[in-house]
Amino acid sequence: MSSPEVFEKTPGWLDFYDGPSRPHFKLPAGAVDAHCHVFGPGAVFPYSPKRKYTPCDAPKEALFALRDHLGFEKNVIVQATCHGTDNRALVDALKASQGRARGVASVAPDISDAELHALHEAGVRGTRFNFVKRLVSNTPREVFVQIAQRIAPLGWHIVVYFEAQDLPDLYDFVAALPTTVVVDHMGRPDVTKPVDGPDFNLFVQLMQEHSNIWSKVTCPERLSKTGPFALNGEQHAYHDVVPFGRRLVETFPDRVLWGTDWPHPNLKTHMPDDGLLVDYIPQIAPTAELQQKLLVENPNRLYWR
Repeated sequence: MSSPEVFEKTPGWLDFYDGPSRPHFKLPAGAVDAHCHVFGPGAVFPYSPKRKYTPCDAPKEALFALRDHLGFEKNVIVQATCHGTDNRALVDALKASQGRARGVASVAPDISDAELHALHEAGVRGTRFNFVKRLVSNTPREVFVQIAQRIAPLGWHIVVYFEAQDLPDLYDFVAALPTTVVVDHMGRPDVTKPVDGPDFNLFVQLMQEHSNIWSKVTCPERLSKTGPFALNGEQHAYHDVVPFGRRLVETFPDRVLWGTDWPHPNLKTHMPDDGLLVDYIPQIAPTAELQQKLLVENPNRLYWR
């Protein structure tokens, strides 16, 4: 019997923070971590030979332990590019969750109807299109259109990942997708620019003109230039990202989602404390009503209907 393949983590990239604090903010009952991942373990679920990075192993047991520690009831697990279109680790986690997780898969255009239905039965409710060039190779847009047409009858949605500078080129394509569309991480705005400037206004315009488009107000640790910092003895996490998230939460309260992004792949300079990330939530959703929509009503409506 051959030995399992050994995967060496990409040099310089950090492991997830082991030992997160317990949040001061008490999550509402039924709260959903609507953007997180599982990686491997590589000895059981090998990473894709076409991957652009190799993460640390981050198995389902660690994710579910974090869920309980932070106070979430459910997870939405998103297939990451390091596993390609091999969704076995994702499906394994969904089946082990006892109904407390849903998934977003990555699928190829030649996937069979039987395979799509098997993913649906396992708890998959969407597929992800990644346009971040440093993470994936270029895929012709007509391939994505074919996939969108295949998954639409299942009632799945499409998660789209791009960076702000690419939105002008992607605007018409995203607007024409035939399903609910969820944009990752607010379209990765440059938070050094004004929240009411032309770049972020274009993203807001996209959501205003197309009621099927949602946004995840996630990943302040990726977008922030200041990071977490202390002010008057209190922690104010990622304060430069707050105006962007709050604008979307208050403008589109029924079409926003939030998640930890655990285990935070590809970070090189600072690994966030997930407890501190939870304490960021009231800064962008300052009322109980907005928190209920962001954390409970919206994700349950999209994933557990």
